[in-house]
Amino acid sequence: MTTPLRVGVLCETSGAMRRAFAALGHDATSVDRLPAEDGSNHHIIGDVRDYLDYGWDLLIVCHPPCTRLCNSGVRWLSDPPKNPPDDATPAEKVAWPILPREARLAIMWRLLDEGAELFAACWQAPVARVAVENPVMHKHGRARMPADLPKPQIVQPWWFGEPAFKATGFYLRGLPPLTATKRLIPPKASTEPERHKAWSAIHRASPGPDRWKIRSRTFEGIARACAEQWGGYALDQIRRMA
Repeated sequence: MTTPLRVGVLCETSGAMRRAFAALGHDATSVDRLPAEDGSNHHIIGDVRDYLDYGWDLLIVCHPPCTRLCNSGVRWLSDPPKNPPDDATPAEKVAWPILPREARLAIMWRLLDEGAELFAACWQAPVARVAVENPVMHKHGRARMPADLPKPQIVQPWWFGEPAFKATGFYLRGLPPLTATKRLIPPKASTEPERHKAWSAIHRASPGPDRWKIRSRTFEGIARACAEQWGGYALDQIRRMA
């Protein structure tokens, strides 16, 4: 490869996707409000919206704040949680125990709007090739999305040699769907309960301050497939246009 791609990996602290592209010789940079776990100097700490127009050849948004958009979080829009959400303001967290139900619901709907706005900004970034990761959205999140947002491609880690269950959705613009590279045979709970339990470790993660980090981490097999398939596709497109 003579000319590496400029790859932006937004909303990632683990570095898994960034390292997968860098391993193939690409100029990959991650951006997040938090520092990179691996201490890489190819990581920018900041608001990802400030780096959407950064001359990227390929933009991958790994883990935009999706709790408010995905099906697993829809229940909080009709029955607010007892504990304050992590993305509430400090003042809201302090006041949460004494806030009336209507006020807590209003906060949850505001957080939904904010999450949708961030997702839409990433999707509409001025980049020719974009992939935004997000679980399947509930109807309220979908209603707040841009009209051109397609249905996501849903993949599983076990498509790429990783013994785990975690449905991952990729909304793609200018990129082809991923192709399985090493499809495993998933165990059934009825016949192999222990293996099934091990494969379900992500969903069984214990509550705690790092649960979100464990559940959002990109599997290396998926990251490798993204780098090989989307990186190769983007390079081929650029060469054809030269």
